[in-house]
Amino acid sequence: MTDDSTAEPTDEEIVEAASDAAEGLVLSRYKQSEVRDLDVTVRFEDGRLDVDVYLDAPDDPDPAVVASEAVEAAEAAVDDLFEDAPGDGP
Repeated sequence: MTDDSTAEPTDEEIVEAASDAAEGLVLSRYKQSEVRDLDVTVRFEDGRLDVDVYLDAPDDPDPAVVASEAVEAAEAAVDDLFEDAPGDGP
């Protein structure tokens, strides 16, 4: 019997965690009704995470800054997944 709690996160789990974190960050800065458009694209291939966030929202706070923070939140969420997973850590 295999214990799934010892496995590395799957690609799907990584993409979902990153996407959820990015969207959550944006929605913590704006009311959902204020966001005119939000597109979060996350790819995880060959151990490489790629996160793009497009945000069309009011100017306060600055949407470019919020989008950048959303990318950082996505990366941090994935880092947390790997830190919590047992394996090849130092």
